[in-house]
Amino acid sequence: MALTFDPFRETDRLAYRTSTRVPRWMPMDLHRSGDAFIVEIDLPGVAPESIDLDVDGNTLTVQAVRASSLGEGERWIAKERATGTYRRQLSLGDGLDAAAIQADYAHGVLTVTIPVAEQSKPRKIEVRTAEPVIEPATEASTDVQEDVAA
Repeated sequence: MALTFDPFRETDRLAYRTSTRVPRWMPMDLHRSGDAFIVEIDLPGVAPESIDLDVDGNTLTVQAVRASSLGEGERWIAKERATGTYRRQLSLGDGLDAAAIQADYAHGVLTVTIPVAEQSKPRKIEVRTAEPVIEPATEASTDVQEDVAA
């Protein structure tokens, strides 16, 4: 079997070499649904027990580990999926309820629900007046006026 040297493949191999020391980046989507923000983070192949979420002040940190699936006595022929630690930090605004954050993991996607704090939700404000409120006339009072006129 003849082996050929491909400088582009070798450059790619060196540029995308995986290391367990450097935290990896994880793609995410963020949207608002009613009174909560929803963060969906792609973590395919990550064991649920390796996922760690922490809130420190106004920072939410998501960390996960994807372990290598290589068994003893095996060697890689091709390796394109990164292994190691994945980490992402999100800055939370003051109007969010950090104590009520929930997380679910299904089908390789971590879904984090961050509710809006009660004091930050939109609300109606009653308008008060200093003028006396005039009650509209009722039918009984109009009947009395007709009797007096007759």
